Amino acid sequence: MKKAVEGPGEARDDYAIFSELSERLGTRRAYTENRDTMQWLRYLYEDSRERADRYGIELPGFEEFWQHGYFEVPRPEKSQVMFAEFRADPKQHRLPTPSGRLEIFSERIAAFGYDDCPGHPVWLEPVEWLGDANRRYPLHLISSQPSTKLHSQYDHGVVSQTNKIQGREPIALNPEDAAERGLAAGDIVRVFNERGQCLAGVRIDEGLKRGVAVMSTGAWYDPLVPGEIGTLEKHGNPNVLTLDKGTSKLTQGASAHTCLVEVERFGGPLPPITAYDPPQFAAKAR
Repeated sequence: MKKAVEGPGEARDDYAIFSELSERLGTRRAYTENRDTMQWLRYLYEDSRERADRYGIELPGFEEFWQHGYFEVPRPEKSQVMFAEFRADPKQHRLPTPSGRLEIFSERIAAFGYDDCPGHPVWLEPVEWLGDANRRYPLHLISSQPSTKLHSQYDHGVVSQTNKIQGREPIALNPEDAAERGLAAGDIVRVFNERGQCLAGVRIDEGLKRGVAVMSTGAWYDPLVPGEIGTLEKHGNPNVLTLDKGTSKLTQGASAHTCLVEVERFGGPLPPITAYDPPQFAAKAR
């Protein structure tokens, strides 16, 4: 992608920043491989051309592509069916597993001896869940993908902003859960657990099961006191609430849906949203 505008002040792109950091660490040559930005673009593009050629797709040369700005990949002549070749001839088209077949049990994974990831599918009790009689918080928070933006991209856009409640990300509650807490649609609430706290706007959803709350990800992080652990997040970012722990010793996937919270009405004056304010730039000391 071509540069849209020149960076303000002394702002630099990620590659320039990390190249400078590697210089300070004494690893610049290993990190950059003596390539500047355009050389890396050419190198990666040529690698893509080779990969595309294996699938019968002919990409133009880099200069032509760069001048045109994009390349539209042609539609495949027939739809791809997962494992079609394997199903037709399992011996000729082995899968990339030790046995070459679909594996319900993995000797390799079992040999690791991980207590949280045995060699076969099994239900393991989550770190926190509504089935725990000793749970500290009564609501299971699902941090869904937003329908008004792509993750956090365009959170400042009109579609995302129109969906917010008094500038905060909505949190959907079952009507009985809301009534139990004296809450109504449009109220601003504090969502909290032992890991953090954030503000959100109440939205009532009769389709939600009791004990479940839903708040989409993507609101730009906006702490009341930057740098202070546990400070109130003003905007509705569920990352301050979710567990920062991998799903197992093997996978290290996200475990964001393993999250219990409580919700209460926010009674103080609403702090302004500052997530969209540009940072202050300072001249580099010479």
